[in-house]
Amino acid sequence: MSKSQTWDAVDEYFADRLAPDDEALRAAVRDSDAAGLPQIAVSPTQGKLLRLLAEIQGARTILEIGTLGGYSTIHLARALPADGRLVTLEYSAENAEVATRNIARAGLDKVVEVRVGAALDSLPGLADENPAPFDLVFIDADKANNPHYIEWALRLTRAGSLIVLDNVVRGGRVVDADSTAGDVRGTRAAIDLIAEHPRLSGTAVQTVGTKGYDGFALARVLP
Repeated sequence: MSKSQTWDAVDEYFADRLAPDDEALRAAVRDSDAAGLPQIAVSPTQGKLLRLLAEIQGARTILEIGTLGGYSTIHLARALPADGRLVTLEYSAENAEVATRNIARAGLDKVVEVRVGAALDSLPGLADENPAPFDLVFIDADKANNPHYIEWALRLTRAGSLIVLDNVVRGGRVVDADSTAGDVRGTRAAIDLIAEHPRLSGTAVQTVGTKGYDGFALARVLP
């Protein structure tokens, strides 16, 4: 068995035992695939991790940057109380349409709001509404803008909030300080910001599994 086959088998074992998909989640994947969305959503175990993090936070408000087909949105929204709120930002109107259907089918349309447009255009408008601080922010959008998303997350959170930044390993390319690739430069800038900002305490973790070689960063907002 190859290394990647082993990763897949272990992920499948953990998912079957600890993070089994239900019909709403399976339908979200099925409809996203049918609509031609890229197959880059979080895995079942990663989705369960997001839900657990939100539950550990006692989150009542969540901001997601990058909706895709709504698979991660469903996991996160399931951690919220009935009067909770999740705002998710999606660049593509086509993706947002698929996500909206998937979220409604999961029975979560009362707590989830999908906003369409470039996140860096949507975030100022969201801030102008003076919302209650978000307890958790999940960032999974275009990687070149990662540092800008971290900065906005800081503006829209409070001390004790959690920021989750996905896909930080970039297949190992994140260590290339000379890279000119936007995803690497944006991710490195975001990691530097987490490391140096006085109001952030964070770490990053490498992962392997059905999504290959990847990882995520976690940052807690300090007073």
